[in-house]
Amino acid sequence: MISSLVLVNITITAASEPSPNISKMLEKVVTKQLTAALDEHNIYDSFQSGFRRAHSTETALLRLSNDLLTHSDTGDCSVLVLLDLTAAFDTVDHHLLLERLRDWVGLSGSALEWFSSYLSERSFSVAVSKFRSSTTSLTHGVPQGSVLGPLLFLLYLLPLQHILSSFKGISYHLYADDIQLYISFKPHEMSKLQLLHTCLDSIKTWMAGSFLQLNEDKTEILICAPDKLVPKVRDSLGQLASHTKPSVRNLGVTFDPALTLDSHVSSLVRSSFFHLRNIAKLSPILSRSELETVIHTFISSRLDYCNSLFTCLSRTSLNRLQVVQNARALLLTKSSKHTHITPLLLQLHWLPVNFRVHFKILVLVYRALDKHHHTSVIFSVPTPPAGP
Repeated sequence: MISSLVLVNITITAASEPSPNISKMLEKVVTKQLTAALDEHNIYDSFQSGFRRAHSTETALLRLSNDLLTHSDTGDCSVLVLLDLTAAFDTVDHHLLLERLRDWVGLSGSALEWFSSYLSERSFSVAVSKFRSSTTSLTHGVPQGSVLGPLLFLLYLLPLQHILSSFKGISYHLYADDIQLYISFKPHEMSKLQLLHTCLDSIKTWMAGSFLQLNEDKTEILICAPDKLVPKVRDSLGQLASHTKPSVRNLGVTFDPALTLDSHVSSLVRSSFFHLRNIAKLSPILSRSELETVIHTFISSRLDYCNSLFTCLSRTSLNRLQVVQNARALLLTKSSKHTHITPLLLQLHWLPVNFRVHFKILVLVYRALDKHHHTSVIFSVPTPPAGP
């Protein structure tokens, strides 16, 4: 039982409500203590990447992508199911949340009483222009915009991990309320897909009892299999076949059946050049530092987002992304399009796209080793090749 949390007591002497700043400070203190206890007792779901230190959408997608590619290399077919929840953060039941803090997290005594106080006697109203509705009590949902809200939602979902892990053969990964289920099988093992139906039924039953609801209209399924086997896999999916898509957008990355990410690259290049054209119109009125900030905000962030997945890209796709990087370098330095790009990248201290991918992989490996083994890893940054 986690009864050793030392919650800070702050006496508020103001006339009505505590200062928002004091509330945020108190929540941060509690979040820090609770997070330390969750890490120490290994209470987190191992496959939950939302709102956790050293976890992100990239780590979630990297694990998923690696698993699917590994099975594809061994000749397996895979089916990826993306589930979406309807207003998940708003439907959390406070009584169930407190029960899970007690039974699943192990809070007791004054720590549990503090959370009960934190969640109770909340109310809300709606204001439009000069008009305001009457106030009504708020018995569901984690507080919007709060520091503790996201963490409490993760703890509310803890029982779900035991349901998902009980289905041997089905893998899963969560990012907050985004659920990714996937199952891999040999071409002659289509019957395994029945397990997917059973798993989804169990998820729906648990969610109904937890006041959560799947948005079935947004459920998407991707079949990763040779073209000749796709119709057979789709037939084996039964009613789920209506949710199959030629590609799916998962946490900001578009996955295609062959896992080439070609569709994602096309969308990324198109979006980047759209923003580059708009930035070029503003460049005459921006200073060098302002222009660089804008370019990094709208272009660099897109090129670097989840780029550890780009190890599977073809040379053609990598070259397309390099063209985007070259264009932003030319725009920033206001150079001619005939300028040799390698010296320009060296001047800017920008790694070419393929080296940026390698660098990201090295950073992730370093962090993983440093977290689990406290090992000091030294690596060097590759130098761009010479030549035009």
